[in-house]
Amino acid sequence: MVGLYAGFSTRAVAETYGPAGEATMVMPMPPDTTMVVERDVPVVELTEEQHHVDRNLLVQDTHVHMPMYAVIAAALSVIALGLALPRWAALWIIALLFAAPWLDFAGMWLTKLASPRFAIVTLAGGWAMALGYVIVAALATYQMWWRKT
Repeated sequence: MVGLYAGFSTRAVAETYGPAGEATMVMPMPPDTTMVVERDVPVVELTEEQHHVDRNLLVQDTHVHMPMYAVIAAALSVIALGLALPRWAALWIIALLFAAPWLDFAGMWLTKLASPRFAIVTLAGGWAMALGYVIVAALATYQMWWRKT
């Protein structure tokens, strides 16, 4: 999600989640009704910052995403426990699956409240989540389809 809204650089994450521009570039909450309008988007606009995440939106995102990430981590943990791995390896994967989202959101909050330098924590948490998901998917696929028993 950070990649969609901010990008994959610490500068872009710091600009999106940091305190700068809080008063002028607040992303409004969605309206009760919507209307679809199509318009051409110049290429120049695609490289500009799309929005700034204010505190209210960060609270909302935290409340929506953290429970979802916990459910995903729990489901992947069940899969990890069923894999033919040493117990310590499965426990490290499970720890990664649960710790990565906390790093992700801790980085967002620290970027907003403490310093833009914490944007690296957000990126590390996101990459750690992706790494955990890929590890479980790759090991499960390998053990189900290609491993000789």
